[in-house]
Amino acid sequence: MDMRASTVVLAALVVVVLYLSWRVVSPFLEPIFFALVLAYAAYPLHERLSRRIGANYSALALSIGFFGLGVFVAFELAMIFVNLLNSIYSSVVSSFNWLLGLPLPSEVLGFLEGFRDQLIPSLSQYISSQAFSLPRYLLQLLVFFFAFYYTLAYWEGISREIRALMPRKHRELGEEIMERVNKTLSALVRAWLLLNVAKGILMALGFVAFGVSDIYTAIVAGFLTFLFSFVPLFEGWMIWAAGALYLALNGSYFRAIGIAVYGFVLVSPLPDYTVRPMLVARDTDLDETLVFIGMIGGSLAMGLKGLIVGPIVLNLLLVLLKEWKRVIETRVS
Repeated sequence: MDMRASTVVLAALVVVVLYLSWRVVSPFLEPIFFALVLAYAAYPLHERLSRRIGANYSALALSIGFFGLGVFVAFELAMIFVNLLNSIYSSVVSSFNWLLGLPLPSEVLGFLEGFRDQLIPSLSQYISSQAFSLPRYLLQLLVFFFAFYYTLAYWEGISREIRALMPRKHRELGEEIMERVNKTLSALVRAWLLLNVAKGILMALGFVAFGVSDIYTAIVAGFLTFLFSFVPLFEGWMIWAAGALYLALNGSYFRAIGIAVYGFVLVSPLPDYTVRPMLVARDTDLDETLVFIGMIGGSLAMGLKGLIVGPIVLNLLLVLLKEWKRVIETRVS
């Protein structure tokens, strides 16, 4: 076999292996991604602990801590979400029973009965599927645990390998890219943590102000808001939605609307697309509009992780455009 044929075979083998690797890893991209981001955020604490108990024990201790927190959030989330869905289910059934008891024309009653017969089973099936999704979440949490642990334990080795892969000819560009990624990710993580703390405080104040609960339950609601703000798809809106539903079921419709508007504007999701871009833009010397576009476009394309990936990608695009401009100017001169 000549050199050209062996190169083609090797290239085909690499493509097949990369494709199969992608198929294996793709179901767990979300927990792996957030493991890398949280490992980056926890690395300063890991460095301090490493000096006392060693890198491996420090990584293990932090991983167990995050894993335990994740299990706690999983069960709390499951109970709140299932109870919320059951309340919605009961309300829907009661509403249909009330409507079908009204003296309406037979055509309207027939339409309502048919709609009910289609909606109720679908809603029941959805509630069941959500109740049985906990094992999958725990499996993703286990993947998160190992990804988080190995990222922290072998951080320095991973950094060396990434730098070793940089071509010597473009080493300066590679270093600038890594510096931009580091700066943008630091700003995103810092804004994420600060904003989530503020969300928790505002949610607790909102529960007290709108009479959803007493002060002790409000503090718990604020703490859960802080935790759920790290959970993909749920964010802090789960808490104010549950509070609004509780008030509505008890006949306090104006207060229910009030806590919903308050939560939407001050807790989630509006601050994620207004306050967060301003915080990130301030720390990365980027335009707020560019950060906003990165977050919106990234979240639409990739879900919650796009809030982090989007601004990083646009920041790297600026670096590459700057390098391209430099190369063109060099060739012209």
